[in-house]
Amino acid sequence: MNAREDTPRRYPGATMSRKACQMSARTVKVASASGLHARPAALFSQAASEQPAAVTIETADAGPVKASSILMLLTLDVAFDDEVTLRAEGEGAEESLDALAALLETNLDEEFQES
Repeated sequence: MNAREDTPRRYPGATMSRKACQMSARTVKVASASGLHARPAALFSQAASEQPAAVTIETADAGPVKASSILMLLTLDVAFDDEVTLRAEGEGAEESLDALAALLETNLDEEFQES
């Protein structure tokens, strides 16, 4: 094992001190029929930008990226039923993750059509 394996991973929007920071995380499946594309991505990024904590999102194959950036979200190519991991740290992290996880577990395509 080399020294790099012991070094905490950095996430955009996160600050690191000499001591490793504990990041809160949630892994959820995306319920929107179109995945995290077009309208669902716009709704999600808007909600992420309104959270008290900076949140990142990643898949097993890509990321992490800022959850509040629609362009970065689209680069993840998230489809229906894909698992994503949300991470946040600091004040409001748990609250932010709860709100965004609930949003991803909702079919945003359906929600948008009803409004």
